[in-house]
Amino acid sequence: MDTNNSSGKIVGALLAGAAIGGVLGILFAPDKGSETRKKIAGTTDDLSKSLKDKFNVLLEEAKAEFEAASKKTSEFATNGRGK
Repeated sequence: MDTNNSSGKIVGALLAGAAIGGVLGILFAPDKGSETRKKIAGTTDDLSKSLKDKFNVLLEEAKAEFEAASKKTSEFATNGRGK
């Protein structure tokens, strides 16, 4: 579970870095304000979708880990009663 947490942090940091870099690149581009606002809106929509997708993946992994731990706990309890 520690590996999932570390990889989740790394992916989150990469997404945040990419988002910040993208926004800074757009802000310093020589476009009109209206064009820049459209680009920023598109970038935030893309980032939002990416973050939602990553959150859903992490949520599913957490559910699987919880179910596995619950099953092991139940097995230990059953084995303990038998002894």
